[in-house]
Amino acid sequence: MAHHTPFVSTIFFFLLFLLATEMGPTMVVEARICESQSQLFKGPCVSETNCGNVCRNEGFIGGTCRKPLLQCFCTKPC
Repeated sequence: MAHHTPFVSTIFFFLLFLLATEMGPTMVVEARICESQSQLFKGPCVSETNCGNVCRNEGFIGGTCRKPLLQCFCTKPC
């Protein structure tokens, strides 16, 4: 029985670890993202980088190209 003690201890601590990670406080907060069409972007939106840069200059956190009309939409937390 003495040679099973390390194995049983290992299993016990593994189960304790699993329970501790599952029972701890979990708070996942996902902010809603609002979109608005860019007022300054000109031409068809084919580059997410350019769209994002223009949107940041407009005070947003980023921007994405919307298909099929290839328009730049700026994003920010609601």
